[in-house]
Amino acid sequence: METVGAIADLRRLVAAARRQGATVGFVPTMGYLHAGHQALMRQARSECALVVASIFVNPLQFGPQEDFAAYPRDLERDSRLAAAAGVDILFTPSAAEMYPQGFSTFVTVEGLSGILCGAFRPGHFRGVATVVAKLLNIVHPDRAYFGQKDAQQLVIIRRLVRDLNIATEVVAVPTVREPDGLALSSRNVYLQPDERQAATALFRSLLAAEAAITAGERSGDNLTALMLRVMRSEPLVRPQYAAAVDPDTLQPLPSVRERVLLAVAAYVGRARLIDNLALALGPEGPRRITL
Repeated sequence: METVGAIADLRRLVAAARRQGATVGFVPTMGYLHAGHQALMRQARSECALVVASIFVNPLQFGPQEDFAAYPRDLERDSRLAAAAGVDILFTPSAAEMYPQGFSTFVTVEGLSGILCGAFRPGHFRGVATVVAKLLNIVHPDRAYFGQKDAQQLVIIRRLVRDLNIATEVVAVPTVREPDGLALSSRNVYLQPDERQAATALFRSLLAAEAAITAGERSGDNLTALMLRVMRSEPLVRPQYAAAVDPDTLQPLPSVRERVLLAVAAYVGRARLIDNLALALGPEGPRRITL
């Protein structure tokens, strides 16, 4: 695995591979890698001749009171994990490389960025869309891989790629979970042992809503209330939102008919955690789907 920090060096390496006819897969991350990131890298490895991954803690997507300075970082460890998952090139730019002096261009996906997580993190998805647009323009991958755990981000990036005619296929990879259901997240490292146990309430709330749909519940409001009730049953969990929304528009569903994205967010201790399930409803009941 080769590690580069300069955009020009990365472009040179990717161009050389392309001249040999290589398909390029790309996995953007903020580092502190875990098995969920490695699942993205391994899928890219199975589908592409050249795998590029990036590690960049993007300052644009953190608010003034958020954890940018404290966000976990360990490049040496991340390099080992990326290499083990089959990454060929690890791109580790500095903030100055990505946002040189005078940088003043930002990307906003209207309609999708100010709801759900965006309602509580103003400007977050502008930062996400800007850095992803830059990275896709730098790497020009054939396929880019994103985890479904960040479902709103995934929907926004799909719209970004469509609207800006970016020639990259966005590939969604299912959420990777601990045996007790907790979705893997770099922020799980913040959890104390009792908080770690309480954090399973997010996934349990989604399972409760899934079971209710299987039993015939179709009211979006009732499903939302159920998810909030399950999360609030854990004193250490402070729910931020629960929602039953259209998987494409992220708008609330008064009644669940064909497909639904069940999404939750909560603070557990100092960690802000998110989770979701996407379901398609059919004659035999709901089944889980990848967005």
